[in-house]
Amino acid sequence: MVGEGEKQWSGDARILNMAKIFVTRKIPGDHIKNLASGNEVVVSEFDRPLTQEELLLKSKGVDALLCLLTDRISGDLMDAIGPQLKVVSNYAVGFDNIDIKAATDRGIVVVNTPSDEVNEAVAEHTWAFIMALARRVVEADEFIRQEGYFTGKGGYKGWQPDLFLGPSIIGKTLGIVGLGEIGGMVARRAKGYNMTVLYNKHEPDPEAEKDLGVVFAGLDELLAKSDFVTLHVPLTDETRGMMNKDTIAKMKQRSYLVNTARGPIVVEADLIESLKSGRLSGAALDVFETEPNISADLLALPNVIMTPHIASATYEARDKMGQLAVSGIINTLSGQKPENIVNIDVWEKRRK
Repeated sequence: MVGEGEKQWSGDARILNMAKIFVTRKIPGDHIKNLASGNEVVVSEFDRPLTQEELLLKSKGVDALLCLLTDRISGDLMDAIGPQLKVVSNYAVGFDNIDIKAATDRGIVVVNTPSDEVNEAVAEHTWAFIMALARRVVEADEFIRQEGYFTGKGGYKGWQPDLFLGPSIIGKTLGIVGLGEIGGMVARRAKGYNMTVLYNKHEPDPEAEKDLGVVFAGLDELLAKSDFVTLHVPLTDETRGMMNKDTIAKMKQRSYLVNTARGPIVVEADLIESLKSGRLSGAALDVFETEPNISADLLALPNVIMTPHIASATYEARDKMGQLAVSGIINTLSGQKPENIVNIDVWEKRRK
């Protein structure tokens, strides 16, 4: 199968000049128009995630697939699409929805859409969470509306000295689990609040320490000392469920947890228990363990802020994601190295 694909890659004019491309969902901006120039492009008519059956039906026989993180791209799906499939472009930074090994084994290039615009947006959302948790913005907003949004008779009866007290951020300790591009941007913003910033990753990063003024710590130490813990690791076998009953128990009493990475990094049942007991003061989640399904217990907690996976939802980030997703397909099919390749070995093997 791979051998056949390699032959088509170098010699099939249809691949280079008139590719068949399926886009699993409409995306913001006009970048899809660039795909349609000289190609046969179909965009899903459904404004929702496709079922596996729908995905196969629409993508069978295509040369390129532009998918979202809500689409599960398995080896079986790749086989069903056919050996002519050359590139899967993921409209996301993460790619845990794609079986990368299966793609690599089949000689299929996988590209994704990381960029400064996307990373900055997630870092901004992280800080929006931290501020909202500390100052209890969401709780206060709900309180002031509680007797009816349209009646003009909310819960606010006048200033009170003990109403919605929360911790100051100035001088506190921020723990960053995963000091990649996003984690570094979060750390840089902490300087303005005179925070001590601890970070954890596989190995210490002296360059980042010098540039950002951060301090390396083992995970246990970071959890024990941090007033706010924010997660910025990819979802892997190693990180799946890393925030569980045992690790949450090591967190500083009355601290806060923020997750803008991937939902399954946190065992939600254990998080819920810690929030109910008061061991943690609060949590802010943009992603969920069984997304888009959210636990009723989590929804009922007043000390949790939740957003619907929108950490990268800025105009600038979405525009850049569309540009990268489309250019990744165009460049790959025309023999030019795309900007972001997840499985670089496939590209290098193709070019030999």
